[in-house]
Amino acid sequence: MRRYDAQALWQKDKDHFIHPFTDFSLFHDKGCDLITDSDGIYVQDAHGNRFIDGIAGLWCVNVGHGRAEIGQAMAKQATRMAYFSTFNNLSNAPAAELAAKLAELAPAHLNHVFYSCGGSAANDATIRLVHYYFNRLGKPSKKRILSRNNAYHGTTYLAATLTGIESNNWDFDTLDHLVTHLSEANLYRRPKGMSEAEYCDHLVAELEETIERLGANNIAAFIAEPIMGAGGVLMAPHGYHARMQAVCRANEILYIADEVVTGFGRLGHFFASEAVFETQPDIINCAKGLSSGYAPLGATLISDAIYEVLGTPQRKGGVLSTGFTYSGHPVSCAAALKNIEIIERESLCENVREVGPYLERQLKTLSHHETVGDVRGSHFMLAIENVADKATKELLPVEARVGDRVAAEGQKRGLIIRPVGHLNIISPPLIWDRGVVGRVVAILDEAFAAATTSLRKDGYL
Repeated sequence: MRRYDAQALWQKDKDHFIHPFTDFSLFHDKGCDLITDSDGIYVQDAHGNRFIDGIAGLWCVNVGHGRAEIGQAMAKQATRMAYFSTFNNLSNAPAAELAAKLAELAPAHLNHVFYSCGGSAANDATIRLVHYYFNRLGKPSKKRILSRNNAYHGTTYLAATLTGIESNNWDFDTLDHLVTHLSEANLYRRPKGMSEAEYCDHLVAELEETIERLGANNIAAFIAEPIMGAGGVLMAPHGYHARMQAVCRANEILYIADEVVTGFGRLGHFFASEAVFETQPDIINCAKGLSSGYAPLGATLISDAIYEVLGTPQRKGGVLSTGFTYSGHPVSCAAALKNIEIIERESLCENVREVGPYLERQLKTLSHHETVGDVRGSHFMLAIENVADKATKELLPVEARVGDRVAAEGQKRGLIIRPVGHLNIISPPLIWDRGVVGRVVAILDEAFAAATTSLRKDGYL
């Protein structure tokens, strides 16, 4: 194993790498922790410290780290043919094989695949295709996209506009003339005294009122994560997605499921929309677990009905003039094919369906801690919301950095989880078993206790 000069590497990183989602109030002094090695459920930093990976890299290393057979599949493809264009009626074997495999795994009406390089690009490309679709139908006024507050759909220009997390766009420009945000579906913070069923009625009514206000002839699509991810692992009331889709269909509004996080086993199925939420989206976007992060790859799965329009030449000599240099990249597609093979062969979806409910139950035991207000999510997609007062659900002040405190205490004890403001997110590799869950929850129990002590010492509790 290669040894690194940890200090020199830290300095190079601090001096030259602009990290996504960097907190510069900390970065200029502290820099970053450098992760240099990985294996299975573990990662290791440049100093040789080993950690359980509680976030699967970033919602994506579903089959675990260090899978030699994925690396070998990529190397084999790279030495045979690393790259060639997929423009102008050219293709490659892994892209064709993967498209067919995705059509097999997806709901039956989604048989066509448009490749991109990740989740943000998939969402951007999807909206461009949706607009093109309605233009081709002779309905050019259908441009508006409905998204939701606290949704996360990426950070490219249009995807950032779709994203409804206010802080994500502080001082950034957005394309607000194209997007309208609805209320997020957040069971924990639903209006006081409202039942789950009433809350669902409330959210559906808001969609109906928005369509009436904007005009269905001006709305192209509604985009939604089955479970909202970076916005807080927010759970919708039962029946929400199916009812929202029904309203969309009644108004000729396309229903887009952003399964960048929920796809490829995180909820126990390759795709969650139909299997878990009883919806049949017109489009599903995916990335992350598609290749388990071993290579950048995104995909937009398109219905037969939409493809019939997209696949009809718009004029003599006309082409579908959108795409990317790396659309259907053969090495990335080879990685995804081997990744899917592993998920199927090792029954990882079944493992998530068996271990996931156990992980949920064990995490809920942390509710005895003073700051733990809510433990929510499903299977291997979970979050803990920290509060100052459980009865009122009041949050601690931002400067308390409660999520950071808990994550730091966990890391001291050998576990990496993700802090997002007042939240802590757990989204592990799909290979965790009950034994690992027990170790993780024991670490978290200590981490929350230590964080509570420090919060009290600093006068926040």
